[in-house]
Amino acid sequence: MAASAPRIELDGRDPAAVDGRQLRAVAFQDVRLAYVREVVRDAGSAGAGNAALVVGNGRGPLAGSLAGLGFAVTAADPSAVATEMARTESAARGLPVEHVVADAQKLPVGDGAFGLVYVADTLETSADLDGVVREAARVLAPDGVLVYDTVNRTWLAKAIYLGAFQRFPGTRIMPPGRYAAERLRTPGEMAGVLARHGLANEDTRGFKPRNPLHLVRATRKRRQGKITDEQIPPLVDFVLGGEPLVTYLGYARRTAR
Repeated sequence: MAASAPRIELDGRDPAAVDGRQLRAVAFQDVRLAYVREVVRDAGSAGAGNAALVVGNGRGPLAGSLAGLGFAVTAADPSAVATEMARTESAARGLPVEHVVADAQKLPVGDGAFGLVYVADTLETSADLDGVVREAARVLAPDGVLVYDTVNRTWLAKAIYLGAFQRFPGTRIMPPGRYAAERLRTPGEMAGVLARHGLANEDTRGFKPRNPLHLVRATRKRRQGKITDEQIPPLVDFVLGGEPLVTYLGYARRTAR
């Protein structure tokens, strides 16, 4: 019998947004971590030693995983509710993560402080993409790497993110308006924004569920409270590779200071 979990009830309030982001973050967790391992191996993350920053941390699964890889992690999120949940989880697991409540455009950390900056669940929801990238570039060490994931602006991405994830009752996991077509960016647009702020995009990689029907089923079950967040990853099985028809990851290096 599946472990019980609360239904996700969305009415636009902060705790509801936290639930929806957690479902997405947990589903993406394995593929995000696999990509970071690959980037660190191939590109390195020097500059600020093993200091890493997660922007858009939510309830903290990515920050916790990076701490498990040996990074000294700072995790920033604009939601005080999500940050307190993440802080409690980190403390319970004994993870060396410092949590701060902060907007992606105004991070309370010094210039060049991090060898690795990961921007998660932020680029596709922010109306100020330049501000987010400018701030991430500011806190990135000269030899560091910026890793990100976001959502492409394709018909399929719109159907999933604008329709299934925030409009259709059976699969809705986000409050209305969290995603908008103009905030979804193509890989070419992302590379252009990165370049404006002295960052050269080194890689773009699509990722997707091995079987899209499994994602739909897992989303419905979590929405109804039939499974917990922790039961999502093995049911979905996201894999790296292929065209970025919906979601994609990438990383960039500094070209100028």
